Amino acid sequence: MMKKNNSSFYKYQDILIRIAIIIASTIITIYFFPKSDRFKYDYKKGEPWQYETLYAPFSFPIKKSPDAIKQEIDFIKQNTPKYFDIEPNISYVVKEIVQNEYRIIIPDTILTSNLDREFNEVNFVLDQFYTNYYLEKPLEIDENQPVLIQTKEGFEEVAYHKILKPKDLKNKITSLVKETEFKDKKWLAEVLLKNIKSNVNLNLNLTNQIIEDEVSKVLPTRGVVPLNSRIIAQGEIVEGEKYQILNTLNETYQAQTWSESQYVWRLIGYIILVALTFTILLLFLFNYRPDIYNNSRKLLFIFFNLLTIILLTTLVVNINSLYVYVVPVCILPLILKSFFDARVGLFTHVLTILILSFIVPNGEEFLFLQIIAGIVTILSSSEIYKRANLFITIGQIVLIYVSSYFAFYAINQGGVIGWEWNKVSYFILCGLAMLFVWPLIYIYEKLFGLVSDVSLLELSDTNSKLLKELSNKAPGTFHHSLNVANIAESAADAINANAMLARVGALYHDIGKMGNPTYFSENQGSGINPHDDLDPEESASIIINHTITGIEIAKKYKMPDRIIDFIRTHHGDSTVYYFYKKALASNPNLDIKDYQYPGPKPFSPETAILMIADSVEAASKSLKNPTSTSINMLVENIINKQVEEKQFINADITFKQIEIIKSVIKKKLANIYHLRIEYPE
Repeated sequence: MMKKNNSSFYKYQDILIRIAIIIASTIITIYFFPKSDRFKYDYKKGEPWQYETLYAPFSFPIKKSPDAIKQEIDFIKQNTPKYFDIEPNISYVVKEIVQNEYRIIIPDTILTSNLDREFNEVNFVLDQFYTNYYLEKPLEIDENQPVLIQTKEGFEEVAYHKILKPKDLKNKITSLVKETEFKDKKWLAEVLLKNIKSNVNLNLNLTNQIIEDEVSKVLPTRGVVPLNSRIIAQGEIVEGEKYQILNTLNETYQAQTWSESQYVWRLIGYIILVALTFTILLLFLFNYRPDIYNNSRKLLFIFFNLLTIILLTTLVVNINSLYVYVVPVCILPLILKSFFDARVGLFTHVLTILILSFIVPNGEEFLFLQIIAGIVTILSSSEIYKRANLFITIGQIVLIYVSSYFAFYAINQGGVIGWEWNKVSYFILCGLAMLFVWPLIYIYEKLFGLVSDVSLLELSDTNSKLLKELSNKAPGTFHHSLNVANIAESAADAINANAMLARVGALYHDIGKMGNPTYFSENQGSGINPHDDLDPEESASIIINHTITGIEIAKKYKMPDRIIDFIRTHHGDSTVYYFYKKALASNPNLDIKDYQYPGPKPFSPETAILMIADSVEAASKSLKNPTSTSINMLVENIINKQVEEKQFINADITFKQIEIIKSVIKKKLANIYHLRIEYPE
């Protein structure tokens, strides 16, 4: 029973891995999604509303602007009554001061009765004065504002202007002194002006407490916008009340909290959409790129890049959505095209933009700009290993961004006044960030074991260590590989396959011959053939083993798997026909499998092209007097035989492409042998 369960697990292992990739990618994406709803519109005060008429999606109170709240608080501070404490004994204090000063200046001979009369006059003045309220340190408030003075009976409300201030003091004292019979009225007036004290003082703690209580009652909102009521119509100017309502709605979205039930349903909705998007990507790869679908490492690479762009964009949106166009989103199709092909790059890019449109402001504008930029990236990014091509691609992407933004601005604003130049700087920064694609490709090659056009360019250098070793040990094979590389590159270019990959694969396809170079005809310069001393089966074994030896050498030199595929498949499961026929003459009961290459058959256009170019170039050496006719017949016979043997059954190549390849190879061989046009005699 356990054995049966293990068998079922291994049977569905690949499917389970791909389901796990979708689940993990969905969880990561949803986890980093903004936790609150986003306001889908971008607006500015004083500019027209660019979008359709906006209706209230729910009822919400209108938030007051910070200026409005500040005005209310300032009004409260200015108009809240000030509270004063009364000083009931201050009159006695001032009387003592004045009497003591008077005693100092009067002669000792003055009668006590006269002194008492003088003191009575002083007391009269002070008693009359302190029937009023006097404030020594005036406040900067409205004169008509009421103040509250705490007395024994409670708080007495008095208009502030009725409280005496220092500016009123001289007139008040002078008038009171004049009414007395004090002997030296001038002296008395001066002494009183100098020593008079406040009989009321501001109770700062109580006043501030009352103000704070009143400020705490200030509401942050005013009025309510009902559900489905019109907020603003298209073309209306965003200002005043409408501007404040839009700000309130924006903040409400950002701060919106959901009930547990609402949150669960929203989460389910996002999970379905994101998981559906990732599933569509997997289905695309399953149907149109099975080599990628069946390779878990390549799948992880694609989803890793996709998630990186999503998470980077989400991070920028959470920090400041204004910088969303700084994120180099188009680096995704650029990288995927470098490692795979344009179709994979564009399809993945479009699905990524669809997910990002959920979280960025102005999702429709973002969707259009990024999809157009992605298409331009795919169309213009051929041979990015050439520096000029990458700079041209980046320049075109920036131009598309600027042109599209200009068009949107003109449509929404009805003109170009107020053009935001900072957006252009964001697009330029995005273009500069895309230059990071070079080091990123190098890092990915090391992490995921993939190969890009940049690495292919390095591998195509004939001065590399391995190719130098091939040219020294097997010069004939090296020359043969160069010819095959030229033919394969031209053929691949003619059918829009990866010409650089075909060339590099051709350069290394025969490195296994370095083990026994003299057993291959192109290296037998002396005319001695070691196979003459061997049985056909031994000879066939040596010939066949050069693919296995080549794979071992390639792995030793850490060659990419895509190049090793050329070594493994360039003979498919074809037969070493010469030695098979030779052995068949003496033993009719031979097993043909002993004389066949182990395969596999070519499984891409590039590996199929190498098989054709290798076979034709090698066979063309047997032509004693090559002519156009003989070359044409040779090419037709060899390729037709390979088709009959179903060598290309696993390769994504059509009969039309095979005919184009035939035509290209015929021309290349004619150029190699310097053939002239055959004129009739």
